[in-house]
Amino acid sequence: MLASEFDFDLPDELIAQHPAAAREHSRLMVVRRDGGRIEHHRFDELPALLGGGDILARNCTRVVPARLIGRREATGGKWEGLFLREIEGGGWEILATTRGRPAAGECVVIGEDGDRGLRLRLESRGDEGRWVVRPMPSSTPSSSTLELLDRYGRIPLPPYIRKGRAGEEDRERYQTVFARSPGSVAAPTAGLHFSEGVFRDLAAKGISWVDLTLHVGIGTFRPMEAERIDDHVMHAEWAELTAHAALALNARRAAGGRVVAVGTTSARTLESAAAGGSIAAFSGPTDLFIRPGHNFRGLDALITNFHLPRSSLLVLVSALAGVELIRAAYREAVARRYRFFSYGDAMLIV
Repeated sequence: MLASEFDFDLPDELIAQHPAAAREHSRLMVVRRDGGRIEHHRFDELPALLGGGDILARNCTRVVPARLIGRREATGGKWEGLFLREIEGGGWEILATTRGRPAAGECVVIGEDGDRGLRLRLESRGDEGRWVVRPMPSSTPSSSTLELLDRYGRIPLPPYIRKGRAGEEDRERYQTVFARSPGSVAAPTAGLHFSEGVFRDLAAKGISWVDLTLHVGIGTFRPMEAERIDDHVMHAEWAELTAHAALALNARRAAGGRVVAVGTTSARTLESAAAGGSIAAFSGPTDLFIRPGHNFRGLDALITNFHLPRSSLLVLVSALAGVELIRAAYREAVARRYRFFSYGDAMLIV
């Protein structure tokens, strides 16, 4: 299949710039594979739309304040970086943008004007804007990487939301209410619709949930550039499903319940864990690219957002629901003015 088959026209005003007033007040489109029906609900109706024996698999990753804004110490020129990961020896891998051509050995300062802030030494340049940098001890006395990011970093909104400029509310709203394992540079956005009230209603109906982890990487923002989707290369991301969670999922399914993945990140983790035929414990990197023809073994239903054109995420939902049904659902979403992308509305595929 061609990447162009997963393109569509989307008016800019449908790209949500702010979250819904309340998490659970997002709209919820229900796509029923059996019969191809499309229904329209609100997210707080989710418990009524699921069965009492179902079980959710939700991604408990936490977004780190990975966006770093500063200046080159030597020239004063603006510098901006996105923390990607900590590497062996205490260095950081950064995706950086700057004016001019900084050289290895230079320092950049993260912090407000007048504050020396966090000093990072540029150690080596990699491909596609990547750098290895090292926090300087004089500005980081006995601080861990997460402490430094919490102190100096900002929430890394995707570029289609206010050009990536986060406000104070985003520290809380661009994070799920169940986030607890720091490591992502983007939120698992299907989880943003859940509130504590929704979980209480789910539990009252007998619906349970387990946690898994997939730390979302920068590749989530990148469209497919290859013309044939089979030529697209996924960036590996670290994922984990514990043996205890796998046991709970298999038990619910054996009793007649459905495994409902909360988001495409949970879907990829479950399918990686079920590569052997049934859901099993999994820990490690996954670069699984789910596309039409995939045999789903780890999930029975999916909660997801409305995704970017030509994205691997749109390919994934098309693999589950069928290309034509998803095309019809997206046409209807545009016609009915659903809100798209990270802060947008939700879809339930059953």
